[in-house]
Amino acid sequence: MASVHVNQPAPDFTLNDFDGKPFKLSDFKNDKHVLLVLNRGFV
Repeated sequence: MASVHVNQPAPDFTLNDFDGKPFKLSDFKNDKHVLLVLNRGFV
């Protein structure tokens, strides 16, 4: 797993959206702001 450091570019990764379609962080490279919400669920 790649490390994340402050003031450095985030590593590229792939996740699935709500419809199950994969997307990559690099798909948003030219966007000014990107908000990611990760829900690990409740125990």
